[in-house]
Amino acid sequence: MKGERRLVERALLRWTKMAEGRRFPRLNEINHWMMSEDWANCLLITVQSPVELSHFTAVGENLAVALCPGDTLAGVLLSHLPWVVSSRCCLIVEGGATLRSVPILYRGALLPLSEDGGAIDHVLGAANHRALIPDEAPTKQSIRKRWI
Repeated sequence: MKGERRLVERALLRWTKMAEGRRFPRLNEINHWMMSEDWANCLLITVQSPVELSHFTAVGENLAVALCPGDTLAGVLLSHLPWVVSSRCCLIVEGGATLRSVPILYRGALLPLSEDGGAIDHVLGAANHRALIPDEAPTKQSIRKRWI
């Protein structure tokens, strides 16, 4: 995994390895040290019922925002939570958003976690981004679903 340069792919590889032989990894398998320097670009969502009551449990410093409107990177990831929970699969999403009022391009993943192997109780998010270059047009959001 050290050879993989892309954050989302590293997170997806770790998640897949932990899920080997079962449906979802458990929360206690996700440790800050395991994500190492990547943790600054990760977040953890506690899933509640109804899903609209779900909330951030941890947000890495590169994703942290005081408020979380829908066009921030953390807000964009959170907006996909209902789909991840109902579809019970990973989601990789790419597109444009804002972070600290700066337009960005991003790529992110939402990876379900479960204590009992069935009910999704947490979702690990990982996202990387870069600021838009002046005069660069924002891109439309694209979504890649990964069934497990």
